[in-house]
Amino acid sequence: MDYHIFREIADSWALLALFLFFVGAILFVLRPGSRPVHQDAASVVFRNEDAPAADANPETEVKQ
Repeated sequence: MDYHIFREIADSWALLALFLFFVGAILFVLRPGSRPVHQDAASVVFRNEDAPAADANPETEVKQ
């Protein structure tokens, strides 16, 4: 196999494969029923907006 055969494969089949992967990724994101998952991911930064999150390890608390 030489450069020209690899170039022909890359120009046709690889382009088709990448295009199909792109379309599949878009369809996966826009699939029915995925709205709650995306809204949860979008609001994760605002979960502890009113107060800081509780410490998961109580032994690390600073004693006064």
